[in-house]
Amino acid sequence: MATFATSDQLLVIIDPAARHTDAESVRIAKDVLSAGAAAKVCLPEGPEEFARALGRRGSRRPVVIGDGRALVRAVGLLHRQRELAGCALSVVPVGDTALAEALGVPGGAVAAARAVLDGVERRLDLLVDDSDGVVLSTVAIPSAPVREPADPVPAGSGRPWLRTTYRSLVRTLAARPARPAAAPAPGATRLRVEVDGETVVDLGQPVEAVSVVPGPGGLASVEVRPLSVGAEATPLPASGRTVTVTGADFRYRADAMVSGPVRRRTWRVEEAAWGLVLPADR
Repeated sequence: MATFATSDQLLVIIDPAARHTDAESVRIAKDVLSAGAAAKVCLPEGPEEFARALGRRGSRRPVVIGDGRALVRAVGLLHRQRELAGCALSVVPVGDTALAEALGVPGGAVAAARAVLDGVERRLDLLVDDSDGVVLSTVAIPSAPVREPADPVPAGSGRPWLRTTYRSLVRTLAARPARPAAAPAPGATRLRVEVDGETVVDLGQPVEAVSVVPGPGGLASVEVRPLSVGAEATPLPASGRTVTVTGADFRYRADAMVSGPVRRRTWRVEEAAWGLVLPADR
């Protein structure tokens, strides 16, 4: 566990999505960090500039101001450059804060920025898949459905009658009683889940969901929920260092991103693979 002094030099990388989502929180975080340490601020316009800024950090401690995607991007870049073990990351979550908060980072801009200045480095386990992708928090299969836009008619369409008609249609459809859900198609949720080479569930047993969470202790926590027609089925727990899921074109959510479809994916746990600066009392 490493502690940090406010005299440390910081490299503050502000993700472009954060600047567009909540400029005020970005400004507050930047002011707190600049008042407490020598901070160089970078404003990348895209993933390539983001990667270039992180790669040129030198001896400065990197601080990402952004959402869960920005944090995963930073960890993934350092992992692929084989520099993750020697770099303590900090994050001030702006936008979607769920991933950072799940890892122990305060949700507010001021509290998170103060944790950057006064916190301690905690070593955390990491999931790495067979395509060299990283997972910080959870793998979920199947992935959650993608949200539809709230209003697909552009605000500046110049056709107010179309907007009114669309909203009226939505209200009409919403008022109709929902039809009973159709039975799942055969094989649609059939997966083989193996943990350290041992089969937890095979293709003959349809499953409702699978979750994989890294560590602590170098082991992944796995839960398989078999599909049940009547009473709720008992979840099947397992733990191990490698988890392989095989099935017909399945999608999965890793942290804040949906990937796939794939027919096979293996995740392995890397113990204490990365460092995240968290409040000292966490």
